[in-house]
Amino acid sequence: MKLVVAIIKPSRIEDVRQALNALDVHGMTVTEVKGYGRQKGHSEIYRGTEYAVHFLPKLKVEIAVDTNQVEAVTNAVKDSAQTGRIGDGKIFVLDLDQVTRIRTGETGAAAL
Repeated sequence: MKLVVAIIKPSRIEDVRQALNALDVHGMTVTEVKGYGRQKGHSEIYRGTEYAVHFLPKLKVEIAVDTNQVEAVTNAVKDSAQTGRIGDGKIFVLDLDQVTRIRTGETGAAAL
């Protein structure tokens, strides 16, 4: 089992959700986060005063999947979140040692 973690632009979440639903992947956790990568923030003008915004709003999407679904899920997230501009985000794939569904006590892939 793997945990796919994607950091994406907030405006792309609905496209990502639809792409994952098309793959029959329905469970995900979404967290509002702030950060920066190569774009290193940007400047904004508010009431005539310029100030720097170092941390940009992003969404962290976590999807637990069976190992054989990793490539399809990462491709779906990449294709649906990509705008072609800087700041599109990143995808990380981590190993999951154990998963337990609290309600039923199921473990492993059955708990996904």
